Amino acid sequence: MKKIGLFFGSFNPIHIGHLILANYILENSDMDELWFVVSPQNPFKDKKSLLNDHNRLDMVQLAVKNYPNMRASNVEFSLPKPSYTIDTLTYLHEKYPDYSFSLIMGEDNLKSLHKWKNADILIKNHHIIVYPRVFEGEKKDSEYLQHENISLVKAPIIELSATEIRNMIKDGKNVRPMLPPEVFDYLDGSSFYK
Repeated sequence: MKKIGLFFGSFNPIHIGHLILANYILENSDMDELWFVVSPQNPFKDKKSLLNDHNRLDMVQLAVKNYPNMRASNVEFSLPKPSYTIDTLTYLHEKYPDYSFSLIMGEDNLKSLHKWKNADILIKNHHIIVYPRVFEGEKKDSEYLQHENISLVKAPIIELSATEIRNMIKDGKNVRPMLPPEVFDYLDGSSFYK
């Protein structure tokens, strides 16, 4: 059975932090592939600053083209909006019955997992790989940390956010070191985020 890690996100834009994390997880697990699932609309995020779905997908495709075990996925583009992870996983299991899917999420998302649609079913039926994140304020352990389907990985903590990158672009600052070269070139020739 092919093992696939699913890294959901807006990727608005995808940056080197995403790639470092994805590569670390691939190199330190038994996963065959990691798919970046570009979410058209996260129910918890404001859509105002969100670049067009296909532009974000293009950037992810450019970013992963030199990584044979990474893929860009537009699976949520044809599913009802907003995108709920449990619905996407149900769809993927039906479409790829011979694949085993693991969910990849930050520690911050694990803390708010109880707010997700069908969170208990999600955690009961899917392996979840959790990477560390920097927290504002007091850090409390999630109620889910002890669950048998949760694996914590000691991936490097990358303090880099797409919001910060968008703000820097808007302010005319250099973001070249924060983006894969192909993504920088894609944005540099556009008016995106300005």
